[in-house]
Amino acid sequence: MLGFKRFTVKKNERGLLLRNGDFERVLQPGRHWLATALSDVRVETFSLEQPAFVHGLADYLMAKEPEVVDAEFVRVDLKETEVGLRYENGVLVELLAPTTRRLYWKGLHEVKIDVLDISRQAEVPAELVARLTQTQMRQRQVAGLIGVLTVQVPEYGVGVLHVDGKVDSLLKPGSYGFWKYNRNVSVELVDLRLQVVEASGQDILSKDKVGLRLNLSASWRFTDVLKAYTQLQKPAEHLYRELQFGLRSAVGTRTLDELLENKTVIDEVVMAHVKSRLVAYGIELETAGVKDIVLPGEMKTILAQVVEAEKAAQANVIRRREETAATRSLLNTAKVMEGNPVALRMKELETLERVAERIDKISVFGGLDQVLNGMIKLK
Repeated sequence: MLGFKRFTVKKNERGLLLRNGDFERVLQPGRHWLATALSDVRVETFSLEQPAFVHGLADYLMAKEPEVVDAEFVRVDLKETEVGLRYENGVLVELLAPTTRRLYWKGLHEVKIDVLDISRQAEVPAELVARLTQTQMRQRQVAGLIGVLTVQVPEYGVGVLHVDGKVDSLLKPGSYGFWKYNRNVSVELVDLRLQVVEASGQDILSKDKVGLRLNLSASWRFTDVLKAYTQLQKPAEHLYRELQFGLRSAVGTRTLDELLENKTVIDEVVMAHVKSRLVAYGIELETAGVKDIVLPGEMKTILAQVVEAEKAAQANVIRRREETAATRSLLNTAKVMEGNPVALRMKELETLERVAERIDKISVFGGLDQVLNGMIKLK
């Protein structure tokens, strides 16, 4: 029995007419009376506000219905070395990965696809980078940014571009973007300013088998970044190891006494050892110095005892020197007074004056001579 069924497609929609599950045609907006006798008729509607046509029949339409695709869709069929830039109404809204095959409805939005060949270079064009990085100014985020590596190189540094594990080039300060499709891309930011490295807690044996713990600080900078990263996997780690070797060379060939007598010898040896080995790698060592030397507990006690004994001996020498000088002075005074009665009498009066300063009252019996002979009565 012949029958009809009405289907309605809104103005902002398109309909896909399926008869017995097979595609028949695209329905435009309006009311459609469709014969349903002896067949299963179904209409699927799609809102044009979502321009992407995501359906199991997409591949079929691109392969078998080229006239329908040209009339109703914008077609995307990218190769392995191509990416697509999808614009809606003149605004970039999506980055399409290589090998993308997709259909977008025509009608409500003006959809445009720009195809870029990325086989020759990894760098994203500068004008495109600006649109990708300034996303905060957009009402709608650009989709597909996972396929782009964006990098901001600061004014005081450079960027080392690695492509497929190899150093490719140096990036000057600025904004960059790189396609991550079909290649492994990374950028390492390098600071060109003077940098500081700390080699702390280095346990080293001196020549006389005394265990020491040293803390060293060094300042350095890059002189040729490309040379450094071409020859070394991690330049900063290489510098750290060379500082360790320099410390061992300085401490292991000297006794504890030598190190304590001339503390700057460690700095000099480390500088000479490390600086010569870094020139070939584009790294310059500016300064290197030991901040402190930590001795074992028992060695601290022994050294304290040695210092105490040395200071006691020095005090003994000074005391004896002073006693000798005092005795010599007394001998010289005695010689002067031996032949000079006036000088002897003046010395006696000086002695009497010092004695008088320490007592309140003196009673003298028999004259001054008696006093000088020791007959003094203290009250």
